[in-house]
Amino acid sequence: MNPHSEPSKRSTDSNSAATPSAPTPSTPPRPPEPPAPADPRSASDPTPSAHSADSSRPADSANTTTPATPTRPAGSSTPSTRSGSTHSSATSDGVPAPPAEAQVTLRSPAELADALPYLMGFYPDDSIVLIALHGDRGRFGGRVRLGIPTDTAQWPDVADQLADCLISAGQERDARPEAILVYLCQEPAEGESGKDVKDRLRPLAQRLRTACGALDVPVLEALCLSNGRFWSYCCPDFRCCPAEGMQMVMPGTSVMAAAAAYAGMQVRGSLKEMEARLMPRTGRRAAEQEKVLDAAAGALVPRMLERDGAATVRRDTLDLAGAMIHRFRQDTPSGSNRARDACDDALITDAEAADLILGLQDRVTRDRAAEWMDGSVAAPALRLWRALARRCAGGYAEHAAAPLTLAGWVCWSTEDGPSARIALNCALSLDPDYTFAQLLHRAINEGLDPEPLRRCLREQNDAVTSAAEDAPAPATDSPSTTKETRRPTRRGPAGRPRGPRGGTGPGTRSTDGRGRRRAGRDGDRSRR
Repeated sequence: MNPHSEPSKRSTDSNSAATPSAPTPSTPPRPPEPPAPADPRSASDPTPSAHSADSSRPADSANTTTPATPTRPAGSSTPSTRSGSTHSSATSDGVPAPPAEAQVTLRSPAELADALPYLMGFYPDDSIVLIALHGDRGRFGGRVRLGIPTDTAQWPDVADQLADCLISAGQERDARPEAILVYLCQEPAEGESGKDVKDRLRPLAQRLRTACGALDVPVLEALCLSNGRFWSYCCPDFRCCPAEGMQMVMPGTSVMAAAAAYAGMQVRGSLKEMEARLMPRTGRRAAEQEKVLDAAAGALVPRMLERDGAATVRRDTLDLAGAMIHRFRQDTPSGSNRARDACDDALITDAEAADLILGLQDRVTRDRAAEWMDGSVAAPALRLWRALARRCAGGYAEHAAAPLTLAGWVCWSTEDGPSARIALNCALSLDPDYTFAQLLHRAINEGLDPEPLRRCLREQNDAVTSAAEDAPAPATDSPSTTKETRRPTRRGPAGRPRGPRGGTGPGTRSTDGRGRRRAGRDGDRSRR
């Protein structure tokens, strides 16, 4: 089991007085305030109401999937207190204090259901999602996600493992959850209604509740989301949670949507839509790509057996990857994700894709390719890795682990944690023992900063570039050898390195020999 888990650090604060009685008046949500540059502990006034929750965005905007949450389990009556540190206007020495965090109040199960895509960064369809709540004010902590098993016999074990994973992760960080939110998201099958889905998943919801309760952490709310409606497994009041369910709020019209827009948070679509961008080709085009991969694999073996063959293949692979990134930078598509991916597919031929896919199976080559991870080359590099993952057709499906891991690394390096988790999860589903993907996935879940790894890769590239500059000219017996032929082979026409740190690759690879852009083998950019 490889659930998507998220770190509990850099999370946000929220209030909740979850009482099943009739709602009492509560204060309206306050307008968003500018974020604090540090990581202050914010708090807000208690607003008791039925199924209420207070939520705020994190002080660190790099964590783009953490708005706010509910708090206390039902039956708790101790009022929370205001923290004066984050709301004071000046410090003791007269220096203005940093502004308080933006805060949002969630007052109903409907708003909790609406908040889920903003918490995850995408809509987790066909998934079990558990979210930890910490402290008296219900600060959102870790999250775990797993696909709903089709075999109901697996539900008890899955529930126990998910509960233990989330709670033990909090204990390792000295932040044991005070409560947990449970979401079950699944669309109806043919002939089913949303209510049928809710009834079918009720045993799973109950098992999740008992698994968390067995570890002394109560489930504050358990919701089923299906077919644009939601149901509560915890609320017995049919006035707020009727048997036919409640309609989800219109996308983009909720308090949470407004706060997310203010905070710059982005919902990237559904999980299935994001995974579809990484899936291999099918049909006739997949069969053609597989034939080219077979031919390239056959030609690669004798090349590797030659003297210095491995070094030559690595150099040629990196040169080709640099040329492809330069080509992708020169042609930025627009439109829907499907249209952009189709344009990217048309920019690379089957032969080029095959050479890159096979070349990236070498660990040294892959690590050098990981140096394309920030700046102006990050976006085209990510498009290239996704396009290569889609070309790993047929018997070469496991070869996609390398480009998928590189895609996940670029996403994490550019602060897109949700996309990074999905790419790395796809890589690990193909090869659970792929070490680079394992390390990155764990680093993201631990909430580590990618900058030390980026710095290490930059230093590695600088060392390679310096070594190329200081390398002696190759020995030759021919007196006619010119100064130009003795230049290091890794230098570009303008004196810049042609490796991953250079923004351009060899230009001759992006033309057809007559100065025209090469549009790919298929030529038609409107189809994938």
